[in-house]
Amino acid sequence: MRIGEAAKPVGDVFGGRFFLVGYLPSYAAALFLLVLLWSGAPGELRFSRAWKTAADLDAGQVLLLILAITLAALVAQPLQLRLVRLLEGYWPARLDRLAGPLRRRHRRRRRALARAAELPAHVDDVPAERLNRLGEAGTELLLRYPAEDRVRPTALGNVLAAGEARAGAASGWDAVVAWPRLYPVLGDRMRQIVDDRRNTLDATVRLEVMSVLSAVAAGALLAGSGWWFWLTLVPAGVGLLAHRAVIEAALAYCESVEVAFDLHRLDLIAALRLPLPADLEAEVRQAADLSAQWRQGVTVPTVYRHQESSAHDTP
Repeated sequence: MRIGEAAKPVGDVFGGRFFLVGYLPSYAAALFLLVLLWSGAPGELRFSRAWKTAADLDAGQVLLLILAITLAALVAQPLQLRLVRLLEGYWPARLDRLAGPLRRRHRRRRRALARAAELPAHVDDVPAERLNRLGEAGTELLLRYPAEDRVRPTALGNVLAAGEARAGAASGWDAVVAWPRLYPVLGDRMRQIVDDRRNTLDATVRLEVMSVLSAVAAGALLAGSGWWFWLTLVPAGVGLLAHRAVIEAALAYCESVEVAFDLHRLDLIAALRLPLPADLEAEVRQAADLSAQWRQGVTVPTVYRHQESSAHDTP
């Protein structure tokens, strides 16, 4: 999704977001692999060895271990948006052979949902229970899939693309180019909701990636350890749960961005010192002009408004 996280102050690098998104998943993965190594992997595992090794660590070694994990998490932090885009299905051209079948699979699912949500010719004769099912299918289609020509090869990519298409669309805004300008004028409560949901999305994405990497590394370590190899199911299971959590977090994040447009898009117009539109039709034209200007550099005629007493003016 190109509506990425907003810029944070430098002081927030080691704040709650870094702990939740960067450090905690990295620490969990590192601890799991260290326990396997301390227990004797590769080879027969004895967890008493891991406990003895951990108990014998002195303060300096513990500090060095914490520092190493923190540095690894810090180095990976700038790659967070790339991780999200990777799970969205924005892959290199050489992976098109893999993306093609996955994209076709999601298009089939989208068409099935569209058929399930299609209203019959005579709605009055349809039982209420069936209408509810039609409505549920229509809602799922709206939330989980964009237009067919924009379908991505992954579930996360489709959820985020659908949210990107919905946010501000009813009033003419292109969310991709408008969001970086809208975010600074959000109210404190709205910004907190957006940030919390974005942090949850990023944390679950990082947890999914670290779980997959841990499963692969554990598989390599335990390949010759007999039935201990089944311990790879632990990070694999966490990764599966994290994947489901990623989709739910993405749905919640998209909802918050959509609500932000609904509540604060006129604050953006006021912050730009432009006349507020008289009705929805005028707003659609104005939003389309501004979106074209930001997206393509198209110059549009502009008349500024400098009434500082307006309730919509930002400080």
